[in-house]
Amino acid sequence: MDSTIEEQFTAVYRCHRVAVERYVLRRAQPEDVGDVLAEVFLTAWRRFEQMPAEPLPWLYGVARRVLANDRRASQRRTDLNDRLADQPRRLDSGHVEEVIAQTDVAQAFDRLGADDQEVLRLALWEELTPAEIAHVLDQKPVAVRVRLHRARHRLRRQLNSSRPALPTGVSNAAVPPQEATHARH
Repeated sequence: MDSTIEEQFTAVYRCHRVAVERYVLRRAQPEDVGDVLAEVFLTAWRRFEQMPAEPLPWLYGVARRVLANDRRASQRRTDLNDRLADQPRRLDSGHVEEVIAQTDVAQAFDRLGADDQEVLRLALWEELTPAEIAHVLDQKPVAVRVRLHRARHRLRRQLNSSRPALPTGVSNAAVPPQEATHARH
């Protein structure tokens, strides 16, 4: 870093920080002033070569744009919060059962070894084919198919071992479809 540029920037900062801070303070909440001021001078540092000989009006322009960006971001957060608040809140038994099923699957998945988890993540989350997984893991596709089959089998066993024993006469057909779907993939 050229020490003369550092010295010039430091001189601009010392000379104009208070004026820019007052400008921001008149337009923003007091708790936001420090962040806005930091963003203004970070921009000034990054674009120091573009700064005119009289930097104060330019710095005010940067501050105006930073404040506008902050207002837009704040408005987007408010809009999102409003939309979320307007969403209906329903807690029906189907939803509760779905959450329980997902929790069972997550717990069973966590009990698997790291290798089984990785091959299942690649297949389920990344939606890769066995050939693509083989490329990622630097293995032969046949070996990946076997690993995937075994990992699914171990996941199914984990799911079955985490469920309470079924009363006599109750079939496994009562297993929620989400579990069966996750275990099959």
